[in-house]
Amino acid sequence: MAAIFRHILQTPPPPSSSFPRPASSSPSSTLLSRPSCIRVESSPMDLNNQASKIKFTDFPYVSAPHRNLMVDLVSTLETRLGSQLLPCTLPPDVQYYQNETGTNHASLHIRSGLASSPVDFILGSWLHCELPTGGALNITSLSSYLNQTTDAPNFLLELIQSSPTSLVLILDLPPRKDLVLHPDYLQTFYQDTQLDTPRQRLDKLAEAKPYFSSSLYIRSVVSPTAILVRIEAEAGGQGQSLEEIIENHVGPIAKEVLGIWLDQCACGKREVEEDERAYLKKRDDLIKRKTIEIDLGSNFPRLFGPDAADRVLGAIKEVYRV
Repeated sequence: MAAIFRHILQTPPPPSSSFPRPASSSPSSTLLSRPSCIRVESSPMDLNNQASKIKFTDFPYVSAPHRNLMVDLVSTLETRLGSQLLPCTLPPDVQYYQNETGTNHASLHIRSGLASSPVDFILGSWLHCELPTGGALNITSLSSYLNQTTDAPNFLLELIQSSPTSLVLILDLPPRKDLVLHPDYLQTFYQDTQLDTPRQRLDKLAEAKPYFSSSLYIRSVVSPTAILVRIEAEAGGQGQSLEEIIENHVGPIAKEVLGIWLDQCACGKREVEEDERAYLKKRDDLIKRKTIEIDLGSNFPRLFGPDAADRVLGAIKEVYRV
């Protein structure tokens, strides 16, 4: 789930901010139109009906290149790991949920790994929030966690858009061991894989600037090769549009990093001795608890109300086992 709600939600978008309508809108009206909110009652039956119409892979509030990228990444991940994953069993009112006024909408997708798999679970989500200052915030995310049978890094991707021309990209393989104490781990997963090369390519893009999370904790858990950039495209200018940047630059890099993670981490057959697994579990559990404590626990009730927040956080805590 989004790791920087607090910072983004406190940053007002430009006055001209607008976002695509849900995917059911005509293609010609999607790029520069304000989303029409889906107004439904908050009863369980109505939410179930709504969830049957809106799916996680619809990504209904983002542009076509953004949506296509997320669908490609989810498809690649689930196709490659499909035999190792259980079906998503989340109830409909957790797979899709909204606030009572119909201004905030979100979807959650979780698939746990089989007991024989090194994959703990994969988690995807999208979130659309209309901001009180005007405009909207759209966040799409995809992450995959490995269990304690391996110490290989996890996978994390988030795309955070608060205006039609501004995008924050977080893309990383967060380490699960201390890189100073374990230089061989740094060598194996970050140097030998040339994982810094995609970051260097994106740094050369004129529209990309470094992004710094307001949370020092978030900054401390990412890898040295983490891609954290803010992309500012020109509105109607001679430069590339944000959609073109996503399609031509962000997309290929995200797919490359996911490919490295699948080859070297998820399918790398790196095993951990029994005596190391307790340390891994302690570290993994601490990061999961911090994610809920610092970010989700404080923001979800405010965005979606206590009932929806309890349902969604309960599902996340269950898969996190914390």
